[in-house]
Amino acid sequence: MSPAILDAIRFDPAGLVPAVTQQHDTGEVLMLAYMNREAVAETLRTGRVCYFSRSRGALWRKGETSGQTQRLVEMRLDCDGDALLLLVEQHGVACHTGRRSCFYRAQRGEALVEIAAPEVSAETLYGVKTA
Repeated sequence: MSPAILDAIRFDPAGLVPAVTQQHDTGEVLMLAYMNREAVAETLRTGRVCYFSRSRGALWRKGETSGQTQRLVEMRLDCDGDALLLLVEQHGVACHTGRRSCFYRAQRGEALVEIAAPEVSAETLYGVKTA
């Protein structure tokens, strides 16, 4: 038997649904990713957030490489059934750039500026040196 939310989600033609991820207690928006039916089911079953990586064409268990995991607190479905909101407990940073949130750039006047610095290096997260 599958959770009711699985039958209510309107996946796109590629079988994906966008998932906005938010820190459950502060409301901070951490990231946007995509999930397929298998990723949603695994996330609900395990409580550890799993996405679908469009670039790799495979499931992506948040933190499997970096150790920066997300524990699901609640999954919500929007009114049209075509977008998810994941309320999570973020452990570490959410962004692959080492920042807490992927939304670290903002339009200020005529410029796009970085409003948050990395908290951890890519080398520490992934063992890769960046220029």
